[in-house]
Amino acid sequence: MLAYLLRRLGLAVLTVWAVSVLSFVVIQLPPGDYISSYIAQMTASGSFVSQQEAEALRQQYGLDKPIWVQYMRWMGMVMQGNFGMALEWHRPVSEVIGDRLWLTMAVSGAAILLTWLLALPIGIYSAVRQYSVGDYVATFIGFIGLAVPSFMLALVLMYLGFTLFNMNIGGLFSDEMAQAPWSWAKAWDLIKHLPLPAAILGLAGTAQLIRIMRANLLDELRRPYVVTARARGLGEWRLILKYPVRVALNPFASTIGYLLPYVVSGSIIVSLVLSLPTVGPLLLRALIAQDMFLAGTIVLLLGVLTVIGTLLSDILLMWIDPRIRLEGRK
Repeated sequence: MLAYLLRRLGLAVLTVWAVSVLSFVVIQLPPGDYISSYIAQMTASGSFVSQQEAEALRQQYGLDKPIWVQYMRWMGMVMQGNFGMALEWHRPVSEVIGDRLWLTMAVSGAAILLTWLLALPIGIYSAVRQYSVGDYVATFIGFIGLAVPSFMLALVLMYLGFTLFNMNIGGLFSDEMAQAPWSWAKAWDLIKHLPLPAAILGLAGTAQLIRIMRANLLDELRRPYVVTARARGLGEWRLILKYPVRVALNPFASTIGYLLPYVVSGSIIVSLVLSLPTVGPLLLRALIAQDMFLAGTIVLLLGVLTVIGTLLSDILLMWIDPRIRLEGRK
């Protein structure tokens, strides 16, 4: 088991390196660079940037160097905890991302927690009480969740909030707490505002996991070991929760790897609609401006989150599925 974990850790480090290379290359693929975008913006606003100024700016930010030199310089800074300068903001990347990263983690964590808390019991009930009224209701809600885009749900809820309650339900803080320094009062204000964006972001994932849990558990409930345990008089719910549910949890554990980055990257439009101060809108703005250090850092963080999530998935799967533990001993 230890050898399996060490092997997985080694692969995780290698994957993070590959993600860093790919993220930097992908960001460099569009024609031009940040200075080109900057000149276009200044020209559109009526200002003029001379060729000498443009070359000086490229030398200042190291954009005149070959791409591999730029990558090596960036990685050298990253290894020292310095992610470079956000060119558009004229501030260090770590300062620009700042609280947005933790707020993104809070929203994503709340969305994933809500997804699991709803999908697990509803999926179990829907499988055990197949074709009951509750099963049909859960199926209907599942289809609604899959069919309605998250940004559409956010728009509807914002409209209802304005028309019915005369209040803005966007954002993660009340007006008086938005610019206040961190305190217990601000943390409590954040917790009170989290459920709505978490529910909007988690709805589609909840509907999907309900369907997966229902299908997997239905397969397991027909296995011979379940029939045998039931014939020996084991209590129905004890039997279901101890054996078939544990096996059916496999998809839940295996989806952790991509669920967190999916929630982060998939929340861009929802974050724009709800005015959430998360990383998603910042990534979109950085990509448009070709702000390579800022965009590269965010993409790299998403890759690291994917690798960490996959590692957690593997550890959970080892605990859930004995076959994986036995494979790790070979």
